[in-house]
Amino acid sequence: MVNKWNPPGKNCGACGSQTCFDFIERLGEGSADLDLCPFYSSENIMGQDNIVTLGNSEIQARTATYSGIDVTGKKYDFVLLPFPGEPSARKFIVPFRADLVELWGIKKGDLVIGRPAGPGCPIYHALRVLSANPVTGVLECHTVGPMAARKEDSHDVQAYHVHAFEGVVSIIKNPPVLGTRQYFLPGSCMMDLAHTALVNMIFHKPFGTHVRLEDIRIL
Repeated sequence: MVNKWNPPGKNCGACGSQTCFDFIERLGEGSADLDLCPFYSSENIMGQDNIVTLGNSEIQARTATYSGIDVTGKKYDFVLLPFPGEPSARKFIVPFRADLVELWGIKKGDLVIGRPAGPGCPIYHALRVLSANPVTGVLECHTVGPMAARKEDSHDVQAYHVHAFEGVVSIIKNPPVLGTRQYFLPGSCMMDLAHTALVNMIFHKPFGTHVRLEDIRIL
């Protein structure tokens, strides 16, 4: 039977894969079952086009839709999506104890876990380090599924500030405006909660509008 299914795009890791796309690949290889996804139900089976062919299976590719209103009813201007080929928008964090980056020798490829307590998010995150600055303590990361922390050793910094985001803009209400504070939704936010930030860099590139957002807050 050919399944046409729209995965949730939560990248929660409960299925054993780091991302929903990894899960799709496992389904195509026959090494995973749909029931491993906690969001799957027979109601998700859809008779639509936009099919991704993986191995001998065809599975509905995720086409996320955003209402422009978050879980609290707050409106946001745009969604921040990953750069091409990356699992999530890039997040720049600073542990509450920035000296831990140097003390623990945190480096590219390491896994860091902790709660973004600076902006007030209640969810523990697992982050794959892209670069680490031992002077400032700033870590450039991708958000990955929580299952990663069950498969390998991680640095538990417990709490951190979110210094910045970088990614590709998908306009919902208004485009990013340099030097202004705007509401946006990180595409990987499991709470569907709008964030606010200062837009301090905009580049128009072939794949879309690349922005950097700083002074991240949840208001």
